[in-house]
Amino acid sequence: MMLCSKSVPPAKSKTDEQKSPIQVIERMMRLLEVLADHPEPLGLKQVAQYTGLHPSTAHRILAAMAADRLVDRVEPGSYRLGMRLLELGTLVKSRINVRELALPVMRELHAQTGETVNLSVRHDDEIVYVERTSAGRAAMRIVHAIGARAPLHVTAAGKLFLLEDGFARLRDYAKRTGLAPHTRNTLNSIALLERDLERIQRQGYATDNEEAEIGVRCVAAGVRNDAGDLIAGLSLSTPADRMKPQWGALVKEAAERISRAIGHRPAARIGAA
Repeated sequence: MMLCSKSVPPAKSKTDEQKSPIQVIERMMRLLEVLADHPEPLGLKQVAQYTGLHPSTAHRILAAMAADRLVDRVEPGSYRLGMRLLELGTLVKSRINVRELALPVMRELHAQTGETVNLSVRHDDEIVYVERTSAGRAAMRIVHAIGARAPLHVTAAGKLFLLEDGFARLRDYAKRTGLAPHTRNTLNSIALLERDLERIQRQGYATDNEEAEIGVRCVAAGVRNDAGDLIAGLSLSTPADRMKPQWGALVKEAAERISRAIGHRPAARIGAA
């Protein structure tokens, strides 16, 4: 008597087992991106149309995401981004360390130019240097030690913050500080400083021409957070005779990379008239 053997389906390969979860993640990201692009809730048919997914596939993934609060079901068949994303985003934002994210970019900029790269923040009417990358190439001393301070109007990075304040508040700063000169090149009048801020506004980066220290020039660009606020200045410091015109665009691009790393998305806008 012959026994009929049951056919055994071929075993799934490791590649097949890994493919499905990856596809689900890719589709989930497509769904999130579509919902992020539309402030109003979207119906299932709209979501399927925008993502190119079959409605049943979209519905199945959205149901799982709704269970985890990644999306909210506003009403039957209508979806929007969920509050869990806000909670996660707030957590990520609280853990962002600008210095940590800036350092790799600063090291690249230093490798490209061979010059000192600084990250500074504003404290009242001064710039405070919080990070620095440099090597022993410079024959002359550039005093930008971490923790060092300098008035806003004598530094390239400081001028970015003056421009951010706007021209109307420049007189208040001038009254508070007297625009005290540090060198013979310091811009110690409102008219000269306004003219320089207008140039910075046009070109998107700031410079100082031996205004803080004779023999040293700097170029700086602003670092912005996810809200578009100017939170730091990235600057390149070099002996005056080694400064190159093309470094302005290089510093600006590096600052924009740091800004993107901390969540800045809109087109960069330096200052307000």
